[in-house]
Order: sequence, then structure tokens, then C-alpha cells
Amino acid sequence: MKFGIGQPAARVEDRRFLTGQGRYVDDIVLRGMLHAAVLRAPVAHGTIRAIDAAAARAMPGVHLVLTAADVAGRLAPITCRIALTQSDGRPFAPIALPRLADGVVRYVGQPVALVVADTPHAARDGVEAIGLEIDEMPCVVVAEDALAPGAAQVWADVPGNLAYDWAVGDGAATDAAFAAAAHRVRVRVVNQRLIVATMEPRGVLVRHDPASGWEMWIGSQGAHSARDQLAAALMVDKGRVRAHSPDVGGAFGMKLMDHPEYALAALAAAETGRPVKWVGDRSESFLSDIQARDLTTDAEGAFDAAGRIVALRFSSLSGLGAGYSTAGPGVHTVFSAPLVGGMYHTPVFHHRVRGVLTHTTPTDAYRGAGRPEVIHATEQVMEAAAHAMGLDPVHLRRLNLVRPDQLPYRTHGGFLFDSLAPETNLDRTLSAIDYAGFAAREAASARAGKLRGIAVSYYFERTGGSPQENGTLRVQGDGVEAAVGTQSTGQGHETAWAQIIHEALGIPFASIRVLPGDSAALPMGGGTGGSRSTIMAGRVLLRAAEDVIAKGLARAAEHLEAATADIAFSATDGGRYRILGTDRSVGLLELAGSAPIDGWGEVKDTTATFPNGCHAAEVEIDSETGAVRILAHVVTDDFGRLINPALVAGQVHGGIVQGAGQILGEAARYDPRTGQPLAASFMDYPMPRAGDFPSFDIAFTEVPCTTNPLGVKGCGEAGTVGAIPALALAITNALRKSGVTQLTPPFTPHNIWSALRRAADASV
Repeated sequence: MKFGIGQPAARVEDRRFLTGQGRYVDDIVLRGMLHAAVLRAPVAHGTIRAIDAAAARAMPGVHLVLTAADVAGRLAPITCRIALTQSDGRPFAPIALPRLADGVVRYVGQPVALVVADTPHAARDGVEAIGLEIDEMPCVVVAEDALAPGAAQVWADVPGNLAYDWAVGDGAATDAAFAAAAHRVRVRVVNQRLIVATMEPRGVLVRHDPASGWEMWIGSQGAHSARDQLAAALMVDKGRVRAHSPDVGGAFGMKLMDHPEYALAALAAAETGRPVKWVGDRSESFLSDIQARDLTTDAEGAFDAAGRIVALRFSSLSGLGAGYSTAGPGVHTVFSAPLVGGMYHTPVFHHRVRGVLTHTTPTDAYRGAGRPEVIHATEQVMEAAAHAMGLDPVHLRRLNLVRPDQLPYRTHGGFLFDSLAPETNLDRTLSAIDYAGFAAREAASARAGKLRGIAVSYYFERTGGSPQENGTLRVQGDGVEAAVGTQSTGQGHETAWAQIIHEALGIPFASIRVLPGDSAALPMGGGTGGSRSTIMAGRVLLRAAEDVIAKGLARAAEHLEAATADIAFSATDGGRYRILGTDRSVGLLELAGSAPIDGWGEVKDTTATFPNGCHAAEVEIDSETGAVRILAHVVTDDFGRLINPALVAGQVHGGIVQGAGQILGEAARYDPRTGQPLAASFMDYPMPRAGDFPSFDIAFTEVPCTTNPLGVKGCGEAGTVGAIPALALAITNALRKSGVTQLTPPFTPHNIWSALRRAADASV
């Protein structure tokens, strides 16, 4: 089938986007709409001595000013929505961030007041008219510093700034294995704090009807989760809230999370009786959007004499920021900590994670949600072990990879691998990057005064998410409308879902329309996150298609005047019901011409899939400037069966670039004394550019998984998971021969140049 599963069909949504017909939150205008702006804390830590909104309330065009006193008891605070317990059985420290700072500000950018006015400019003028007096107090912005005796306290009732102490694995068995091991290595791995720089800033538009409740339009990863979060914030039944998710310009996890502005706009809409829109600008995004990563890991590996892993032991500090985001405490614990060891056979492991509060923007899930961090640490251990034992890093990895003949293979982290072919992926990647010929290329670079490095990494991803999903198909005479509880934020769902429907029903591809997110269209939806969408949406769409086919069969029997047992449906026959052994048939669309045929699909379980693959990167460093040039990046991925190879390749491309951004330059830095952000715009937060990259060499090994009927494995985050260690190790390997062994990302030209100078001075 030209547009069926496995075909690289062009994205149907691209025409809309490229011709300016996309419809984002800021494109939506409602009659009588007002605009909101936020007064944000100018200091990282301080006591609010006075807040005077009288002048702002008196300004022309201003309709409402909200402070903490105005919303007290009317809006629930932001808390972690995951119930987690520490190693000793106690719950994580109870922390609730108010929607507006109540007495104390705890990070630069924290909302202090909301102004609602006729225009965005009038709202901003109102913000500037508010008198705010803060007695500044000491702050702490680095997790390790926050645990030190005498450090400034973020919350008085969380002593030592330690929000939780959590662990997974067998500590005693791990310690015993280390004691008996032939070789031991230790590395410190930094996954620095990042800013989630989506193309479309966050935004929300809300209107209120006293009888029915709130209706909102929000750039979100799922209309149903947005509905539920707003209802919880307003402390009303979720039936009082309807959420729409129109086109969304990037999300990466951040737009799945609650933020203070959404409930504030909803309350303002109820107060004013008019729709209220808030759209953040780029400066606000840098200050207030949930941030990412901020994990430092002391990673240790124990190996036998041949180089086989006998145990891994990790100890991590997770920088949570000034409080919990929606799922923040889960990112470096239950979401990812059990991935220690990656796809290497690891007999035993232990991973301790401590969550630490700092006077910075809260952190949460970001493309990979902790898995990139753990795989990065694992690959750093493997590389260090290879160098310590004098082994080729590829040989060490090959020696330890889980093999197909070990399937089904259950890791000590609790994951059950059902399908894999890692050596195939490794061999193809090595061949494509010409690993064997690297020495000659390195020598050529050295003659030109350049440093050259190469590295191979192997990753695996645990993909999953909400355990529930549902969807509907409505077949009418002119085509099909599909509604499903996931949300595209740039992945191409409209195309991929249409391909699945076309494969199942045979209806013309161009006649299939995927509806935008709307919480009223379905009773629930799991949203997009954790690379779950294809796995879950694919299943519900197939079930809905089966429901349509079954209902259509009864109509076909009546139309053809035959028994249902004598009629068969064929998607490859153009979606037709045919009497067996005859040429008498009727099309599904023809049957739906008189009245729609509706199909329903539902899934109430989650079985994780484990995409995996091999990345190899080769870089060259100018020793005079410290500038890094990526010469090659090769990937061989196993995503199971591919719905649309072109869409999958696009996801891998984006993931590589996002991972490279973390390695090459991105860092959300704060002044350690004042807590002021030092990266507040793209002038000082270097995003990767197209010119920074070569053409990527990407191939796929299709090893269908056995846990879903399509045989698919999630692909959205994998490029980032594999690219981070491959690029980091290629750079460090290039630097190693110059004596630079202690350097952590981001590998900016200045950082590399400085490290090379220090190494040169030390060798004199």
C-alpha cells in the first residue's frame, strides 16, 4: 500500500505549517479577550516586605491585579503528582510551590503578581507599576553546595535541602562484587542544567462560563492532562474544564507539566468575566519554564580480569530547583535510575539518588526523562574501564552486550528484553564510520595541528507512559475523522496515524483527518510523553478500526443481501466488503454515506518497549581555538517495525542535535553568589545550528517487539540518549592525548582551550 505502514509518506501537516496556516495558542482570538502579564521575582531568595498594587490597578486599561493574598485558598499549589518513598520508607519531603510567591521568593523568575489588561502592552505597564520590596537573603544554586553545612536553606522545613534519599538495586551484593573484582574504575559524570528552548513559547487562553466552567486552549502535550491539572489547581471537578491543544511548536516534556500561569489565567477569566490570554516571551521562557537535567553522578564499575562487568555502583545528585514540578522527583529515580548498565549484562548494581533543593527554576522531564543521564554515565564507565585495562573500547562493549540467545532477558532493573540484535547494530555502525581506518585519519589531523577523536556508544531506551489510552474513528461518506488521546508537538502524528488507519481500513490516505486535541472528544487520554504515542495510539486505532469493520459488516450484509459469514473485508481491496467467491462488493465509505460508522478503541495497560542502537561520532578539535567540528555521526537503531521511516529519521536527526546541544554549549548557569541567571537569552545560551553538523548516516535494523500488535518501539527520545555519550566521548578521546582528562560538558571552545593550556603548562 503506497501510504500504508512502512512507507516514507510525506507529512500531511507540513503544507499547513509551511504556508502559515498553523493554528497555535497565540493565533486564537476570542471576543472581548484580555491579556495577562506576570511580575516575576528579581532575586533568587528573599522575604517580600511589601507589595503595592494600587498604582497598577488604577492604570488605564488594567482590569485586574492578583497577588498571593488575592488567590489564597482559591488555587492549589504545584506539587509532585507521583507518590514516592525514600529508602527508609518515608515519603519525599512535602513541598508545595504557591502559584504566586507568598511571603518568600525562592528563584529568579518566580511569579509574584498577575496583571490583566486590554492589551499586552498595558498589562506589562501594569506589572512595572507594582511596587515590590524584597529583603534579599543568601542563596545556593548548585546541588553539591546546597548539601554543605551552613548552606542557605530553600525551605525551612526541609533541613539540609535534602528532599529525598532514594536507591534501587542490591547494595550489599554490589559492594561484595566490587571487593572481589579484578578491575575497578570511577568517573564523575555531569549532565548539566539545561533550558528547554521550544520554538513556540508557553501560552494559554481561558474563558469562563459560570454555568459550564472553564474552556482553555493551551500549548500542551495532552489535552486531558492539561484539563486534569487545571481542575486540580482550581479545586473543581474535571467536568468543569474543557481543554483544547491546537498546533504545538515543540514540547520535549516541559509542556506536559503544570506551570503557575495556567491556573492564574483561569482564575482571572472568572474574575473579569472575559477571556484571558497569557503568552510568555522568550525572556520569560529562560526564567520560568521548567528546566532540565542537572544530574551529577559518581559512577563506578567493577570488572573481571577479561573485562566483563561484575557490578556497577552509581551515586547521583539531582538538582530539583526551588520545589517540585509535576513529575520532577520521578525523573532521576523511578523513571531512569534502574537503567544502570544499559544493554550490557550487569549481574548486580546499586544506584543511590539524592534530590537536592536549590534557589533555581524547578526541573522536570526533558527528552529522555533521565534515561540520557544514566546511559551517559554508563558509557563513561565503559570507556574509562577500556582505557584502564588497555582494551579497545569497542571490544569491551561487544564483550558485555546482551545477546539474542539470552532472550527473554530480565535486567536487575526489572526490564524484560524481548527482541534485540545489538551486534548487528554495532557492526553496521563500525563499518559506516570506518572505525578501522581511524588511526590514519587521526595522523592526518595531527600533521595539520588538529586533535581528532572517535567514540562508539550503545544505548537502550525504556519507552512507555500513561497506562491508558483511547481513540475513536468516525467513518463517513467522504472519509474518516480520528480522535486519539495523544498530542503531536512536531512528531508528525497526523501522517503516522493516517498510515495506520489506511492500512487497517483501506480508506484513501488523503481522506483521513486526525482531529486536534480536545478533552471533550474522548473521556481520557494519556498524552504524549515517554515515547509512548505510536505504541499506545497504534493499538487503540487498530482496535477502533476492528470495531468499524465489525459494525460495517452488518450493513454490508444487508446491502449485499448475504449472510455475514459469507462476506469478507479487505483493506488492500480499497476497503471493501466482498461476498466470498463472487465479484459482488460494497465499499466501507459507500456504506457510511447514509450514516456514520463509529469505532472505539481502548487500552488499559502499558508494556514497555526497549528501542536500542549504536551511535558513533568522530570529531576534530582546533587546538589553537578549542573549536569542535563534528566530522561524522553514524547511527544504527532498532525501533522495531517502522510506521514511517522518514518520520523516524527526522526524530533521530532532531535527537542527535538536541544531544549535541548539551555536549557542545548549552548550560543554564547561575551566579553562585546572587542566584541570577547567567544565560538569559540566546546571546549567552548557544543553541546548536545546522552548520554545526555533517550529514548524518542513519540506518535501521527492524527487530519487531512482541509486546504490541504493530511490533513498534518508541523512537522520539532515542537520538538524544545515544548522541550525548558518543559525542562527549569522542571529544574527550581527542583531548586525552594532550593530557586533558578532567573536563566535563559543555565542551565550549573556551572550556577546551583553557583545559589544553592548563595541560600544556602542567607538562612543562
